[in-house]
Amino acid sequence: MKHIIAMGGGGFSMEPENPLLDLYILRQSGSEQPKICFLPTASGDADGYIQRFYKAFGEHACIPSHLSLFNAPTKDLEDYVLSKDIIYVGGGNTRNLLVLWKEWGLDRILRTAWEQGIILAGLSAGSICWFEEGVTDSIPGELNGLACLGFLSGSNCPHYDGEADRRPSYHRLMQAGKISGGIATDDGAAIHYRDQELYRVIGSRPEAKAYHVDCIDGQVMESEIIPEYLGNMF
Repeated sequence: MKHIIAMGGGGFSMEPENPLLDLYILRQSGSEQPKICFLPTASGDADGYIQRFYKAFGEHACIPSHLSLFNAPTKDLEDYVLSKDIIYVGGGNTRNLLVLWKEWGLDRILRTAWEQGIILAGLSAGSICWFEEGVTDSIPGELNGLACLGFLSGSNCPHYDGEADRRPSYHRLMQAGKISGGIATDDGAAIHYRDQELYRVIGSRPEAKAYHVDCIDGQVMESEIIPEYLGNMF
């Protein structure tokens, strides 16, 4: 079964004192010591970001590693990626992430990983990237739509409650026909897909929500999804 867990915002980099979303991701592997690999491409492989990953996941039952495209650990990236249980993609510049992944063939490798049942997860850029389209701040100026990998259908907008211009920009792009309908997530909310179907919506904060969003005859329609609060699970 194929898994993607896309966070609107949260995890170790945004909620260092609240590990609920990261614990949920680890639990999905079914392994007592899952091998989790961090892809910090969107941040330019920022060293501080990588170190925060190791600090956070060093406190959990797992085997953490990271894959830097600026200092690759091996020339056989496919073998490296396919040896992991979970791939965790960090936030940053989604456009740069996609360009680099394509240049290195990592887009193809990640599709293979997904099809083989390796869990794909991430926040912000690491959420947007799996969909056909996403709302991104990768290009200076107003938020824009961006064509992404297309593992999941429709569009995605993270940080729906965390950044003031996310919601109006998503609506504007839909009304202008520049992006298709899709799903939006607040910070602290995550959407878990099994195969290509929405399986579960979970949250690390009781108030975090997700939304189905579409535009019909120029009118944007939102359907609220109340996540399962992970504080009741762990």
